[in-house]
Amino acid sequence: MTPPAIFAKGDAPGIWTPTALAAGPFSGLQGGAIASLLTAEAEALAAERKWGTAISVTVSFLKPTPMSALRTQIMPLREGGRVNVIDNTLFADVHSDPCATARITFINDRRVETPEIPQLPPAAIDPSKYPPRVIKSFHGRPWMMDAMESRVGDGIAWFRQTVPIIAGASPSSLSAVLGPADWTHGIARPLQNAVADPNPNLTVHLLRMPRGGWVGISASCAWDTERGIGVGDGTILDVHGEIGNVSMAVALTPFPKPG
Repeated sequence: MTPPAIFAKGDAPGIWTPTALAAGPFSGLQGGAIASLLTAEAEALAAERKWGTAISVTVSFLKPTPMSALRTQIMPLREGGRVNVIDNTLFADVHSDPCATARITFINDRRVETPEIPQLPPAAIDPSKYPPRVIKSFHGRPWMMDAMESRVGDGIAWFRQTVPIIAGASPSSLSAVLGPADWTHGIARPLQNAVADPNPNLTVHLLRMPRGGWVGISASCAWDTERGIGVGDGTILDVHGEIGNVSMAVALTPFPKPG
Protein backbone atom coordinates (compact mmCIF):
# COMPACT_ATOMS: atom_id res chain seq x y z
CA MET A 1 0.00 0.00 0.00
CA THR A 2 1.38 3.41 -0.98
CA PRO A 3 2.00 5.62 2.07
CA PRO A 4 0.02 8.90 2.11
CA ALA A 5 3.25 10.94 2.28
CA ILE A 6 7.02 10.49 2.43
CA PHE A 7 7.08 12.10 5.90
CA ALA A 8 4.33 11.47 8.45
CA LYS A 9 3.40 14.39 10.71
CA GLY A 10 3.71 13.77 14.46
CA ASP A 11 1.37 14.75 17.28
CA ALA A 12 3.26 17.99 17.99
CA PRO A 13 4.22 20.79 15.56
CA GLY A 14 7.56 20.23 13.86
CA ILE A 15 7.72 16.48 14.58
CA TRP A 16 8.09 14.20 11.56
CA THR A 17 8.65 10.49 10.95
CA PRO A 18 10.29 9.49 7.65
CA THR A 19 8.98 6.50 5.72
CA ALA A 20 11.29 4.20 3.75
CA LEU A 21 10.79 6.44 0.69
CA ALA A 22 12.79 9.23 2.37
CA ALA A 23 15.99 7.14 2.28
CA GLY A 24 19.07 8.03 0.27
CA PRO A 25 21.04 5.61 -1.94
CA PHE A 26 23.55 4.68 0.77
CA SER A 27 22.35 5.36 4.33
CA GLY A 28 20.24 7.95 6.10
CA LEU A 29 17.90 10.39 4.38
CA GLN A 30 18.09 11.60 0.78
CA GLY A 31 19.10 15.25 0.45
CA GLY A 32 16.18 15.97 -1.84
CA ALA A 33 13.77 14.55 0.74
CA ILE A 34 15.27 16.77 3.46
CA ALA A 35 15.14 19.89 1.26
CA SER A 36 11.56 19.14 0.24
CA LEU A 37 10.42 18.58 3.84
CA LEU A 38 11.92 21.83 5.14
CA THR A 39 10.47 23.81 2.25
CA ALA A 40 7.03 22.15 2.19
CA GLU A 41 6.57 22.81 5.90
CA ALA A 42 7.28 26.52 5.38
CA GLU A 43 5.06 26.64 2.29
CA ALA A 44 2.20 25.15 4.33
CA LEU A 45 2.35 28.24 6.59
CA ALA A 46 2.70 30.79 3.80
CA ALA A 47 -0.95 31.68 3.29
CA GLU A 48 -1.62 31.98 7.03
CA ARG A 49 1.46 34.13 7.61
CA LYS A 50 1.08 36.14 4.36
CA TRP A 51 4.58 35.28 3.19
CA GLY A 52 3.68 34.96 -0.50
CA THR A 53 5.07 32.36 -2.90
CA ALA A 54 8.28 30.44 -2.23
CA ILE A 55 10.56 31.28 -5.15
CA SER A 56 14.01 30.22 -3.95
CA VAL A 57 15.74 28.07 -1.35
CA THR A 58 19.30 27.36 -0.27
CA VAL A 59 19.77 24.19 1.75
CA SER A 60 22.92 23.21 3.65
CA PHE A 61 23.30 19.53 4.55
CA LEU A 62 25.38 19.72 7.73
CA LYS A 63 25.70 16.04 8.60
CA PRO A 64 24.00 12.74 7.70
CA THR A 65 20.39 12.57 8.85
CA PRO A 66 19.31 9.21 10.27
CA MET A 67 16.06 7.39 9.48
CA SER A 68 14.55 8.29 12.84
CA ALA A 69 12.05 10.69 14.38
CA LEU A 70 12.89 14.25 13.31
CA ARG A 71 12.27 17.75 14.59
CA THR A 72 12.10 20.97 12.59
CA GLN A 73 12.31 24.55 13.82
CA ILE A 74 11.00 27.44 11.71
CA MET A 75 12.54 30.86 12.41
CA PRO A 76 11.44 33.86 10.30
CA LEU A 77 14.49 35.96 9.46
CA ARG A 78 12.38 38.69 7.89
CA GLU A 79 8.62 38.81 7.57
CA GLY A 80 5.88 41.37 7.14
CA GLY A 81 6.93 42.87 3.81
CA ARG A 82 6.69 41.93 0.18
CA VAL A 83 9.83 39.77 0.51
CA ASN A 84 9.96 37.34 3.43
CA VAL A 85 12.93 35.15 4.36
CA ILE A 86 12.33 32.07 6.49
CA ASP A 87 14.85 29.63 8.00
CA ASN A 88 13.84 26.04 8.77
CA THR A 89 16.29 23.73 10.55
CA LEU A 90 16.21 19.95 10.92
CA PHE A 91 17.31 18.01 14.02
CA ALA A 92 17.50 14.25 14.55
CA ASP A 93 16.38 14.58 18.18
CA VAL A 94 15.78 17.19 20.86
CA HIS A 95 19.40 17.49 21.94
CA SER A 96 21.27 16.98 18.65
CA ASP A 97 23.15 19.50 16.55
CA PRO A 98 21.36 20.51 13.33
CA CYS A 99 21.46 18.01 10.47
CA ALA A 100 20.35 20.49 7.79
CA THR A 101 19.05 24.01 7.41
CA ALA A 102 17.10 25.75 4.65
CA ARG A 103 16.69 29.46 3.93
CA ILE A 104 13.55 30.03 1.87
CA THR A 105 12.66 33.31 0.15
CA PHE A 106 8.99 34.16 -0.37
CA ILE A 107 7.67 37.02 -2.51
CA ASN A 108 4.13 38.37 -2.54
CA ASP A 109 2.86 38.83 -6.10
CA ARG A 110 2.52 42.39 -7.39
CA ARG A 111 1.50 43.13 -10.95
CA VAL A 112 3.86 45.50 -12.76
CA GLU A 113 2.64 47.36 -15.83
CA THR A 114 5.17 47.14 -18.68
CA PRO A 115 5.13 46.85 -22.47
CA GLU A 116 4.37 43.27 -23.49
CA ILE A 117 7.41 41.00 -23.33
CA PRO A 118 7.82 38.93 -26.52
CA GLN A 119 7.48 35.22 -25.80
CA LEU A 120 7.60 32.10 -27.94
CA PRO A 121 4.59 29.77 -27.71
CA PRO A 122 5.22 27.09 -25.06
CA ALA A 123 6.69 23.90 -26.44
CA ALA A 124 4.48 20.84 -26.28
CA ILE A 125 6.61 18.45 -24.21
CA ASP A 126 5.28 14.98 -23.36
CA PRO A 127 7.77 13.22 -21.05
CA SER A 128 5.65 10.05 -21.04
CA LYS A 129 6.81 9.33 -24.61
CA TYR A 130 10.32 8.58 -23.33
CA PRO A 131 11.21 5.15 -21.90
CA PRO A 132 10.95 4.80 -18.11
CA ARG A 133 14.12 4.60 -16.06
CA VAL A 134 14.48 2.60 -12.85
CA ILE A 135 17.33 3.54 -10.48
CA LYS A 136 18.09 1.24 -7.56
CA SER A 137 19.67 2.29 -4.28
CA PHE A 138 23.12 1.12 -3.19
CA HIS A 139 21.56 -0.70 -0.21
CA GLY A 140 18.83 -2.40 -2.27
CA ARG A 141 15.96 -1.16 -0.10
CA PRO A 142 13.22 1.40 -0.92
CA TRP A 143 14.42 4.98 -1.25
CA MET A 144 13.47 8.46 -2.45
CA MET A 145 13.68 7.56 -6.14
CA ASP A 146 10.90 4.99 -5.63
CA ALA A 147 8.57 7.93 -4.89
CA MET A 148 9.15 9.33 -8.40
CA GLU A 149 8.55 8.21 -11.97
CA SER A 150 11.67 8.90 -14.03
CA ARG A 151 12.21 9.20 -17.78
CA VAL A 152 15.01 10.62 -19.96
CA GLY A 153 14.88 12.05 -23.46
CA ASP A 154 16.45 14.78 -25.64
CA GLY A 155 19.04 15.65 -22.98
CA ILE A 156 16.48 16.20 -20.22
CA ALA A 157 15.85 13.99 -17.18
CA TRP A 158 12.16 14.07 -16.24
CA PHE A 159 10.66 13.25 -12.84
CA ARG A 160 7.07 13.00 -11.65
CA GLN A 161 6.60 12.60 -7.92
CA THR A 162 4.00 9.92 -7.14
CA VAL A 163 4.02 10.27 -3.32
CA PRO A 164 3.80 13.77 -1.74
CA ILE A 165 6.57 14.87 0.59
CA ILE A 166 4.04 15.73 3.32
CA ALA A 167 0.26 15.38 3.40
CA GLY A 168 -1.38 18.17 1.43
CA ALA A 169 1.78 19.34 -0.36
CA SER A 170 0.98 20.81 -3.78
CA PRO A 171 2.64 19.43 -6.94
CA SER A 172 2.78 23.07 -8.07
CA SER A 173 5.22 24.33 -5.44
CA LEU A 174 8.91 24.92 -4.78
CA SER A 175 9.08 21.81 -2.57
CA ALA A 176 7.85 19.65 -5.47
CA VAL A 177 10.90 20.71 -7.51
CA LEU A 178 13.57 19.90 -4.92
CA GLY A 179 13.57 16.10 -5.16
CA PRO A 180 14.39 16.18 -8.88
CA ALA A 181 16.69 19.21 -8.49
CA ASP A 182 18.83 17.37 -5.94
CA TRP A 183 19.75 14.86 -8.68
CA THR A 184 21.27 17.48 -10.97
CA HIS A 185 24.93 16.66 -10.23
CA GLY A 186 24.22 12.94 -10.66
CA ILE A 187 22.42 13.27 -13.99
CA ALA A 188 25.51 14.66 -15.74
CA ARG A 189 28.40 12.95 -13.93
CA PRO A 190 31.67 12.99 -15.93
CA LEU A 191 32.09 9.33 -14.86
CA GLN A 192 29.39 6.97 -13.67
CA ASN A 193 29.93 4.51 -10.78
CA ALA A 194 33.46 5.77 -10.13
CA VAL A 195 33.16 7.66 -6.84
CA ALA A 196 30.42 8.87 -4.53
CA ASP A 197 29.53 12.53 -5.11
CA PRO A 198 27.37 13.89 -2.28
CA ASN A 199 26.31 17.53 -2.51
CA PRO A 200 26.68 19.48 0.76
CA ASN A 201 24.29 22.16 -0.43
CA LEU A 202 21.49 22.85 -2.89
CA THR A 203 20.21 26.16 -4.30
CA VAL A 204 17.09 26.52 -6.45
CA HIS A 205 15.49 29.63 -7.95
CA LEU A 206 12.11 29.54 -9.69
CA LEU A 207 10.51 32.01 -12.08
CA ARG A 208 7.16 30.25 -11.66
CA MET A 209 5.74 27.10 -10.14
CA PRO A 210 5.74 23.85 -12.17
CA ARG A 211 2.58 22.88 -14.02
CA GLY A 212 1.59 19.50 -15.37
CA GLY A 213 3.14 17.22 -12.76
CA TRP A 214 6.51 16.68 -14.49
CA VAL A 215 9.79 18.40 -13.53
CA GLY A 216 12.68 18.27 -16.00
CA ILE A 217 16.38 18.90 -15.39
CA SER A 218 18.80 19.83 -18.17
CA ALA A 219 22.02 19.26 -16.23
CA SER A 220 25.77 19.79 -16.39
CA CYS A 221 28.52 18.81 -13.96
CA ALA A 222 32.28 19.31 -13.65
CA TRP A 223 34.82 17.60 -11.37
CA ASP A 224 38.33 18.46 -10.19
CA THR A 225 39.56 15.05 -9.04
CA GLU A 226 42.90 16.46 -7.81
CA ARG A 227 40.98 18.41 -5.17
CA GLY A 228 38.05 16.05 -4.83
CA ILE A 229 35.41 18.72 -5.48
CA GLY A 230 32.92 19.52 -8.19
CA VAL A 231 29.94 21.60 -9.18
CA GLY A 232 26.58 20.76 -10.66
CA ASP A 233 24.06 23.09 -12.24
CA GLY A 234 21.08 22.91 -14.51
CA THR A 235 17.96 24.42 -15.99
CA ILE A 236 14.64 23.37 -14.44
CA LEU A 237 11.67 22.85 -16.76
CA ASP A 238 8.07 21.75 -16.73
CA VAL A 239 6.08 20.54 -19.73
CA HIS A 240 5.60 24.17 -20.86
CA GLY A 241 9.25 25.24 -20.76
CA GLU A 242 11.94 26.72 -18.50
CA ILE A 243 10.90 27.61 -14.95
CA GLY A 244 14.17 28.10 -13.02
CA ASN A 245 17.67 26.91 -12.24
CA VAL A 246 19.59 24.79 -9.76
CA SER A 247 23.19 24.63 -8.52
CA MET A 248 25.21 22.75 -5.90
CA ALA A 249 28.74 21.94 -4.75
CA VAL A 250 29.99 18.35 -4.87
CA ALA A 251 32.37 16.62 -2.43
CA LEU A 252 33.92 13.58 -4.15
CA THR A 253 34.62 10.57 -1.94
CA PRO A 254 35.25 6.82 -2.41
CA PHE A 255 32.18 4.61 -2.53
CA PRO A 256 31.24 3.38 0.95
CA LYS A 257 31.69 -0.33 1.42
CA PRO A 258 28.50 -2.41 1.68
CA GLY A 259 27.49 -3.09 5.29
